[in-house]
Amino acid sequence: MSPPAFNFVDVKEKFTAAARQALSGKTCKHLITVFNQISGNEAEKKTTLDQALRGVLGDQIIEQKTSCDDYLSLIYLSIDAVTEGICSATIPFVLLGDVLDCLPLDLCDKIFSFVEKNVSTWKSSSFYTAGKNYLLRMCNDLLRRLSKSQNTVFCGRIQLFLARLFPLSEKSGLNLQSQFNLDNITVFNKNEQESTLGQKQTDEKEDTMEVEEGEMGEDDAPAPCSIPIDYNLYRKFWTLQDYFRNPLQCYDKFSWMTFLKFSDETLAVFKSFKLDDMQASKRKMEDLRASAGEHVYFAKFLTSEKLMDLQLSDSNFRRHILLQYLILFQYLKGQVKFKSSSCVLNDDQSAWIEETTKLVYQLLSETPPEGEKFATMVEHILSTEENWNSWKNEGCPSFVKERTSDDKPKRPTRKRQAPEDFLGKGPERKIFMGNDELTRLWNLNQDNMEACKSESREFMPSLDEFFAEAIEQADPVNMVEEEYKVVRNPNYGWRALRLLSRRSPHFFQPTNQKFKSLADYLDSMVSKLAKELPKDIPSEEIKTGEEDDDDNGDNLLKDSNDSPSIQSKTVTNHQMDDIAAKLGSQWKTLASHLEMKAAEMREIETDSEDVDVQAKLLLVAWQEREGSQATVENLATALSSAGFSQLAERLSEA
Repeated sequence: MSPPAFNFVDVKEKFTAAARQALSGKTCKHLITVFNQISGNEAEKKTTLDQALRGVLGDQIIEQKTSCDDYLSLIYLSIDAVTEGICSATIPFVLLGDVLDCLPLDLCDKIFSFVEKNVSTWKSSSFYTAGKNYLLRMCNDLLRRLSKSQNTVFCGRIQLFLARLFPLSEKSGLNLQSQFNLDNITVFNKNEQESTLGQKQTDEKEDTMEVEEGEMGEDDAPAPCSIPIDYNLYRKFWTLQDYFRNPLQCYDKFSWMTFLKFSDETLAVFKSFKLDDMQASKRKMEDLRASAGEHVYFAKFLTSEKLMDLQLSDSNFRRHILLQYLILFQYLKGQVKFKSSSCVLNDDQSAWIEETTKLVYQLLSETPPEGEKFATMVEHILSTEENWNSWKNEGCPSFVKERTSDDKPKRPTRKRQAPEDFLGKGPERKIFMGNDELTRLWNLNQDNMEACKSESREFMPSLDEFFAEAIEQADPVNMVEEEYKVVRNPNYGWRALRLLSRRSPHFFQPTNQKFKSLADYLDSMVSKLAKELPKDIPSEEIKTGEEDDDDNGDNLLKDSNDSPSIQSKTVTNHQMDDIAAKLGSQWKTLASHLEMKAAEMREIETDSEDVDVQAKLLLVAWQEREGSQATVENLATALSSAGFSQLAERLSEA
């Protein structure tokens, strides 16, 4: 009998009732029990529970009698449900988004406080991957609803939350292409006809008092400004904000001239009108300390003409403008990855920026209170900003460095007792190895490692010692039958191969000869060694046959001992390397004069694709075929016949 079909409506009603009961009891146990009792696919049940939780939240919002605590209780319940694995990991973030979309901004502030407090929960492995995009979208929706000038603190909290949530190397939160906020336009009076700066001084005072009424006492009233303020100064001063908003204008020739002129006049005003550490400023600092640092912050400039006099007398305002200059200069001089190739300063611009930077730091140090300390701190912060720019130029590499194998903590090993702790000390100590023979061998020498390195421990024989018997048997004069030669012994052949690989250069030389057995190969090697051994050992140790000269050409020992002139003219391996390198692709021309067959030439071509190696294989095959007749004279004759006269002359002279 097939199981009953999953009824979405019935299951949703059960989950809704269980969720309401769980909210009243402030526990998730009843919801878990209902989830386990319902039969069906896990994915279907999770999806249904998600819809039920959203339905409960929708009912709470429609009632409009629910407080923020009730919303948060439901979100806490969803977090517990995710932890227990009975609903989707995204449902807490969906519920948060629904709540923030439906509440006014003052209640959104309380809900967002909950989001800030649980940042560690959002960063856990159960929630981060599923919810980071939801949180980012939710924060962006909030920022679009908020006013940057009226809700400045709330906007800052959202930005700080995102900085805590995402890692520092998260590229989605970085201004990678160095784009500017071109919408931040400073609005001021650009019509000189509407300017009020030309009115009488008395009118200015009255208007000023009206603007600042209730904000300054009689003792705090600033002294009248000694710099004449007219519309031209007002216009030039606030026009500079457009360059701070979009620094790319400074790379334009005509815009730069305007910026240069306006900046010189503005900085001249700051330089001529120096602020004193007045008592009013001190009282303001005391008031700030008394109010625990709370003060009003304006995100936009107040550009009223009536405030110009007060702004020039305000140290914080002056610091703000001077700091804008330093930030602008840092961008113009710095290396920015996405800056256009045409955005380059000329020498005059660079020199002016260097001089003006020094002037700005001087004005900052002269601006009270604690001007020098403030200037030093600004310089330090801007220097660290260079590291941030360099990191972005490098493509924002991860700050997490992989631990190398050397840096990995070593597993603590159990310290064993030293032998001296239980075997005694001194030269007479005796180490027992378990039986008498091992104990005798171990204690033959005080330092067994040094004893193993002794020359007396060298058991590998030399080539002449090992192959002396084989060379003697190879001499036809001795008339040793093939089946009785030592090269036919498999044990001898195995040891001969190991010794040749360690001591003989012939072992690794390429050859075209094909051997049917190991004995045939050893016969060939013995013939080669027989020609070399007379150089190192006396002929009496090898020669065991008749002392008289024998005209038999097959006598290997006589060829090597009685004909030193032929032996001295045998082609060496070094000579073959030189000839092969110079022949190159022309080796086939020489092959016909060395009487090489076409089949042998094709075999050489298949062995290697390098023409130098093919030439070397040709000479090696010729040497192995000719044996003792592979002399310098015969090779020189073949080279001359093939048209390589220069090679033949060099070979004869060598």
